Amino acid sequence: MENRKLSLEQQGELLALLKARFEKNMNRHPELEWTNVQEKLEANPEKLWSLCEMERTEGEPDVVSFDAQTGEYTFYDCSAESPKGRRSICYDREALESRKQHKPKNSAIDMANEMGIELLTEEQYRALQNLGEFDKKTSSWVATPSDIRKLGGAIFCDRRYDKVFLYHNGADSYYAARGFRGSLSV
Repeated sequence: MENRKLSLEQQGELLALLKARFEKNMNRHPELEWTNVQEKLEANPEKLWSLCEMERTEGEPDVVSFDAQTGEYTFYDCSAESPKGRRSICYDREALESRKQHKPKNSAIDMANEMGIELLTEEQYRALQNLGEFDKKTSSWVATPSDIRKLGGAIFCDRRYDKVFLYHNGADSYYAARGFRGSLSV
C-alpha cells in the first residue's frame, strides 16, 4: 500500500490551491468560511491525501456543502468536464475482468477506492449541476443501483441542451470522454 501522507510542503501547496478555488467560487458555498474548512482538513491528513489524488487526476475538488449534524464538509470534483485523469475506464472490477479484448486500464469503482473517495450518486450529480454547468462535452459514471448492476448495466450522466441526462450502458463499456466524479466528506 502506498504512503497516504503528504509532506508538510505538499499539504501547504494543496491547502493554498484549495483556498484559492474556494474563494474564487463562493457561489458553491456562500455560507461557509475557509478557516473552518482548513482546520478540519489539517486535522484529517488522510483526507488531504485523497483531495490531492482528486487534484492530481484533474478533478478540481471544491467544497459544496456542510452538514451541521455531522460537522462534515463535502467536496465534489468541480472540473468543467469529467476529470481527464479518470477517463477511458469501465464501471467496476467485475466489468473490467469480463472484457476479453481491449481492456481499459482501470475501473471507476477501483480508482475511487484507491483514492479514498466515492462516486457521485445521481442525486449528488444533479445537485452539482445546480452549482454550474458540468460535463457539457463529457460524461461521468455515477453510483449504480445494485439491481441495474446485477443485470450487467451501469449508469452515467451528462449535461446537454441545458438539461441533465441519466443514461445506461453495459458496465464493461468505456469511452475517451467518460470518466467519473467523486465526493469526499471531511
